[in-house]
Amino acid sequence: MQPKGKSAYRADIDGLRALAVLPVVLYHAGIAGFSGGFVGVDIFFVISGFLIAGIIAREVDEGRFSLWHFYERRARRILPALFALVLFVLAAASALFLPGDFEDVPKSALAALFFLGNLWFFSQTGYFQGAAETMPLLHTWSLGVEEQFYIFFPLGLVLIAAVVPRWRIAMVWLAAMASFGWALVTQADPDGFAFYMLPPRGWELLAGSLLALGAFPPVASRPLREGLAWAGIALIVFAVFTYDSTTIFPGLTAVPPVLGAALLIHCAPGTSAGRALAWRPAVWIGLMSYSLYLWHWPLIVFTEYAQGSALSPWQSVLVIAVSILVSWASLKWIETPWRDGQRHSRKGIFSMSAAGFAGLGTLCLALIAQGPWASRFPETVGRIASGAKDTSPLRDQCLKSEYAPPQAACTLGANTAPDAVVWGDSHGVEFAWVLGERAEREDRAIEQRTLGSCPPIPGFVDGRNRDCGTFNDAVLAEILTRPEITTVYFAAFWAGIESGRTQAVDLLDATISRLHAAGKQVVLVGPVPAQPYDVPRTLARSAAYGTALPTPRTLEDYRKRTAWITHRYDEWRAQGVAIVDPAIALFDDGNGRIAIADRPLYFDSHHLTLAGARLVLDTEPLPHKGGPHWR
Repeated sequence: MQPKGKSAYRADIDGLRALAVLPVVLYHAGIAGFSGGFVGVDIFFVISGFLIAGIIAREVDEGRFSLWHFYERRARRILPALFALVLFVLAAASALFLPGDFEDVPKSALAALFFLGNLWFFSQTGYFQGAAETMPLLHTWSLGVEEQFYIFFPLGLVLIAAVVPRWRIAMVWLAAMASFGWALVTQADPDGFAFYMLPPRGWELLAGSLLALGAFPPVASRPLREGLAWAGIALIVFAVFTYDSTTIFPGLTAVPPVLGAALLIHCAPGTSAGRALAWRPAVWIGLMSYSLYLWHWPLIVFTEYAQGSALSPWQSVLVIAVSILVSWASLKWIETPWRDGQRHSRKGIFSMSAAGFAGLGTLCLALIAQGPWASRFPETVGRIASGAKDTSPLRDQCLKSEYAPPQAACTLGANTAPDAVVWGDSHGVEFAWVLGERAEREDRAIEQRTLGSCPPIPGFVDGRNRDCGTFNDAVLAEILTRPEITTVYFAAFWAGIESGRTQAVDLLDATISRLHAAGKQVVLVGPVPAQPYDVPRTLARSAAYGTALPTPRTLEDYRKRTAWITHRYDEWRAQGVAIVDPAIALFDDGNGRIAIADRPLYFDSHHLTLAGARLVLDTEPLPHKGGPHWR
């Protein structure tokens, strides 16, 4: 049963909120050393599960639980600040964002309003990917997880109380273990399901719930409580300072921060660790932690977007300071008044909630109907920004993120048996489409075999895609057993290989030799010069705001970065390999070429658009089984 007295205010929990939110803010602001600050969200989940489960269980036990009252409390706590944030984000994005970047903002705002942000962002991007720089509401995924949890959890406790009240703790344990098992099974999946979705995240909230339900006996020994409380802080600090974007997370790696938060909730009262957490400045930050979590990320996103670069150290400090100031104002004038039942009745809070959902929802739908809303800018800006979408129409369909045999290839060109294969990673996609266009004109077909973050080098594994080795072995074996495949094109983000380059080029050489021995023609598309910025966005920003264009990659710099593979060109040509050198098309007198007229040659910083791929493939003749060259 629920232990009595759990509703008493605990300043140390507000201090724990500060320990949760500050690492998140510092991580997002790019402050050195806080590479694992994202674990603060996991701490919030444990706190939320503890506090809310305690309230629900106590009211259920006393026979006075009401869903209406529960959701009234949630509305008072969550909605006023969220509504203000969404309105701000829509206004700021309308003023700042270029057409291609604006289009998804009202969609994400609509998802955030109805606590579906985790579903939306799961479908769009990974938390650690660069696209997050144009997603000012990305952080609202955690609100989605929490509020979805609170759809099911109260009903579950009510049902258990009515049917098997003595099994309450056991049932919650069972749900937590099932969720944790799901997290372990999916933790390494690259699709982000384990990160964004409730089933593999629910155990973190249930860990706090188990504490509130009395699943763990009190720790009577004062020295043991002291040790466990400081161990909790140590576990959180360990995760904050040692985890980074390469950490497989969540899943097993979420245990330290979750366990650390649980130990502090359970053991901190009356200890020196608890007094440290109850320090007044920490409590002050903790009290505004919800608003600080809401406001800091959009302020970072819009600042970086406006200047076209990441925050400098002093800018990070300034944005953090502004975030704290805005959060304090939000707490004082938005959150606190609406939590006051004397000032705003239940009817008032529900009326405000309905009006907010209706008004902001309608605004989001109106902005969604505008699409990119290119009319905000001169026509040239929209034309340049559209370069971000100049990609293969089959990119999503034909570029795989994981490999599960049997996996059919994409066939491009004419409706006939393919005689060539484009083998590579995401850099091969647009080249494959252009080669497919040319094959169709000759009544031929080609296959596309592309796996994201997987250079086409059998035997070489750099850890970017766990399926890479299996995929490459399967593709090579298939090519060698198919005599109708006469030409193999290699295309990859060669510049993305940063370690093991000597091994990579030797293994590539061995693969080329095996293909030649089987009578295959090999075409190697060399490294595409990577630019230090997103090309369409930078060009469009320059056209819209008159800002100066940063310097593109120089030929000298490109040669230094790619010499590990380009120094083999002459040797491979002597063996009969056809080399397509993108540098010939993408440099002009040593200076990088990033656009032709208003047409960007890149759709981000290093992937070529279809226009860029056509330019590169137009530069040099290509082999064809029916003759020495074809175009």
